[in-house]
Parts: sequence; structure tokens; C-alpha cells
Amino acid sequence: MDNIYKKTSELEELVRRLRADGKRIVLANGCFDILHAGHVRYLEGAAEEGDCLIVAVNDDAATRRLKGDSRPVMHDDERAEIVAALRCVDYVLIFSGLTVDRVIRELRPDIHAKGTDYTCANVPELESSRAVGCRTVITGDKKNHSSGEIIKRLRGKD
Repeated sequence: MDNIYKKTSELEELVRRLRADGKRIVLANGCFDILHAGHVRYLEGAAEEGDCLIVAVNDDAATRRLKGDSRPVMHDDERAEIVAALRCVDYVLIFSGLTVDRVIRELRPDIHAKGTDYTCANVPELESSRAVGCRTVITGDKKNHSSGEIIKRLRGKD
């Protein structure tokens, strides 16, 4: 797919052009190991905050560090392809790292959207967002979906 990137440098010029056209850039991020309704609602809410939604997907190594040795279930290329197929998503970036601090500093989005498992006070990237003049928003529905819980049910460990 031509809307999936593996380096922020590949997106920087695109973001500059979009911003020059007056577009507000929204960045959302996550592992998206098994896509569920909560993810879709989070990303749809994020897209409503601006004109262009870029979703940063944690690479396999970062997902393993965040979620445990049995994760990810799907490789980062596949997770990125599924996220990119959502109509509310414009571009996807596969990134390494446990947070998107570096991505925020390099792309300088107008808005950074996080899901409802966060509050504006405990977003890990809050300082990076503030440093580049990016507004942080919380989107989506109440956190009652979990890839980890779905995996447990599938493995018969509920």
C-alpha cells in the first residue's frame, strides 16, 4: 500500500505540503495487535479532530516490550496494512520505540490523539507534544475492549 511508511523522514515532506494547504495533522498511535471496535472508535474520533490522520503503529520489537513475549500476534506490516485500510486513516507509520515522542518531534502534528485508557494528565508523550505546540486530545469510547482479553478468550484462558 502506498500510504504506509517506515521512516518519519518519508512523511515529513508530505506533512509540510498538507500543512501548507491549511490541513490540520492528527497523530494517533498504538500496537493494534488485534484490531477491535475500541480501536476503530478511537481512530474515528481522532480523525474528527483534524483533516489528515496519521497512525503510528509500534513495530514488532516495541510491541513485544510493551505487551509481553507472546505478542504481537500479527507482524507489524500486517497490522499496518489493516489499520491503513480503515477509511478514517490517511497514512500509517511503522515506528520503533515505546512512545511516539520522536515521531511527534519530527512530524510536529497539530493534534496528538490518545485512547480513553489515558487522561490528558498521564499521556506519556505530553511534554513532547507541548514542546512542539501540539494539542493532546482523548478520543474513543470507554476502554472496555482489549486485544489481550480477546487473545486470552481465543486461547481458552478466559
